[in-house]
Amino acid sequence: MQALGEDGAPRRAGYRRSTGTPRGEARRQDLLDRVTEDLAANGLVDFSLRRAARAAGTTHKVLLYHFDGADDLLRQAIFQLRERRISRGLAAAAEGPRLADRVRAVWPVLISEEARVLDQAIGLALYDSARYAELGQASQQYLPALLSLCPADWSERRKLEVAEMILAVLRGFVVGRRTSGDTEGIAAGFEALMRALDREEAAGE
Repeated sequence: MQALGEDGAPRRAGYRRSTGTPRGEARRQDLLDRVTEDLAANGLVDFSLRRAARAAGTTHKVLLYHFDGADDLLRQAIFQLRERRISRGLAAAAEGPRLADRVRAVWPVLISEEARVLDQAIGLALYDSARYAELGQASQQYLPALLSLCPADWSERRKLEVAEMILAVLRGFVVGRRTSGDTEGIAAGFEALMRALDREEAAGE
């Protein structure tokens, strides 16, 4: 069966979807933005290409013209939401005088209602790692931001060690908060992390 272009006409052999043309890329980004907003508002439950098409105000065939299926669209939307979360976190942390202050400023961004879909993405990766492994591999996006929060005079190795610790602990707190509802216990653990970061920074002074 011959593939069709966005306008419904037969796609020429060797035609590369929308990638590479300014108009096509703008259209693809607009569709992605609309689907991303739907995910932020409604989460991953019952996500499908047809639901995405309704949110984008188009048809599933148009989405298939611009994306390699529902999984590709979902992956790109999740990555975009993570980038939004990171940007907001860094903006919140910009004025913090110490590492603990900067991490404390990031915390409300991590547990905001919009961020809930990103926590669902981790669960989806755990449920079907073969299909959704990329949704759970967020370190490549988060680590550069956490490294930038560390004191500038630290060695690269020390920055990496502390950033990895922060990422692992905060991820555990976020998942625990979503699944157990034990906000009091997590708040206590978060304060312990803040004290640990203060000790780590003081040790280098």
